[in-house]
Amino acid sequence: MKPIYTAVSRLVKPLKHIATILTPGEDKSSKTAEWELSLLLEWVKQTYTLESDEIMVNNLLNFSRGFWKGLFTCYDHYYIPRTNNDLERFFRQTKASHRRITGLRSWNSYIIRNGEMIVLVSDALRQEHVISRLRSVSFSHYKSRKALWDKRLTNVILRKKFNRNTESYLSELEKRWDLLNC
Repeated sequence: MKPIYTAVSRLVKPLKHIATILTPGEDKSSKTAEWELSLLLEWVKQTYTLESDEIMVNNLLNFSRGFWKGLFTCYDHYYIPRTNNDLERFFRQTKASHRRITGLRSWNSYIIRNGEMIVLVSDALRQEHVISRLRSVSFSHYKSRKALWDKRLTNVILRKKFNRNTESYLSELEKRWDLLNC
């Protein structure tokens, strides 16, 4: 059992280092975390050169490469949940809030209608300087984003109209078509 334990503890060492590097800190930024992790991955490539280490090294490199782009975002934006547990807790709170507001158990139509805004608004209301951040947005930028939002809602409204009363929806479309072609 001792040789197996020694081998496993040797292979776990880089994972412990990665956990330490990715642990959030007050002074840690995305650049420092990214730099430290890239140095550690280079160290792993140079240190773990045995044939039995190849699977672990390749797996570690491929896994980190796959998540690299979004792995360090939480260090620069404090309001982004850092762990999967934090993220699940955030979604659970958002879903419970929707349930309290609407009384509905399912929030699928709510998500389709409001999309990512559910998360952004819910989180923004808990942030300290939300009013000053909102004031910094120019009116022209607000109008362009509002137009995109209205377009998105129009599609949802049309879909609901079609699903509720298909016959009247289609007859209304035919009337519009007749007006355009007269």
